[in-house]
Amino acid sequence: MAVLPPRPTPTVEAIFAAYEIEADDGFRNHLGASLIGKNCERALWHDFHWTTRSHFPGRILRLFETGQLEEARIVRNLRRTGATVLDVDPDTGRQWRVEACGGHFGGSLDAVAIGLLEAPKTWHVLEFKTHSAKSFAELRRDGVRASKPRHFAQMQVYMHLTGLTRAMYVAVCKDTDQIHVERLPADRAEGERLLAKAERIIFAQHLPARISDDPAWWQCRLCEHREVCHEGGAAATTCRSCLHSTPVVGGWHCARWDRPLSPADQRRTCERHLFIPDLVPGVVLDAGDDWVEYGLKAGGTWINGARPC
Repeated sequence: MAVLPPRPTPTVEAIFAAYEIEADDGFRNHLGASLIGKNCERALWHDFHWTTRSHFPGRILRLFETGQLEEARIVRNLRRTGATVLDVDPDTGRQWRVEACGGHFGGSLDAVAIGLLEAPKTWHVLEFKTHSAKSFAELRRDGVRASKPRHFAQMQVYMHLTGLTRAMYVAVCKDTDQIHVERLPADRAEGERLLAKAERIIFAQHLPARISDDPAWWQCRLCEHREVCHEGGAAATTCRSCLHSTPVVGGWHCARWDRPLSPADQRRTCERHLFIPDLVPGVVLDAGDDWVEYGLKAGGTWINGARPC
């Protein structure tokens, strides 16, 4: 008889369950600089339009928290070397933030610093990450640009939007506590390319092309939007998945009610919600003021909304 693996204790189960209970939907108010390095523009469009709620097990949520807790320790470590590290903006008392594209694109810097031993007179964007042993080995072998292109893109955006010309990437191996430090120069052309990419996605009226039409392609297989993108799954019902709403400078606007939409409004949505047609696996057959009829690829028809009798 096969030996069954030991069952987690109730305490462990309760700890992880608490993380799941407290977890939010994963929706960000903006398209994040930490995401813009994704290869698939369609996945980024899904991120921005809140089509897929995040569902992570408690252990993974706790692992995310471990990375966040490491940031304060790295700041202390750098200050002990004599560097001046500002992890908050002195003018606001909050994290350093950058934004573009009418406020729809941006992110928060881990810190900025001067007096770093490698270049004491130059202000640097600081980016902190934790890695598994395998990921850390790849980083040390290939460098951040080749091994972690999303992290590289994130730093390029931060440098571009702050006007700083250098970034320092500080990586910690979670298995051994080894530290890898890498300095990167600003690449203006890359920064402009990434901002143009963000603007293209944010204001796109239609879904961008998939990176692959094969759902078994490794990036599609691992993508959180696979069900909606490849399998005909239903998108989350929010104002951002509704054909009435549009991103405008400073926020979102609803054409159906002709009013701005707060982030809370966008999550709450309303009874007149109609999916963006690209999110429905079918073709439009007919439509009225508050309804759209589709011929579904799987067969049959479906009416989104209330069609008058």
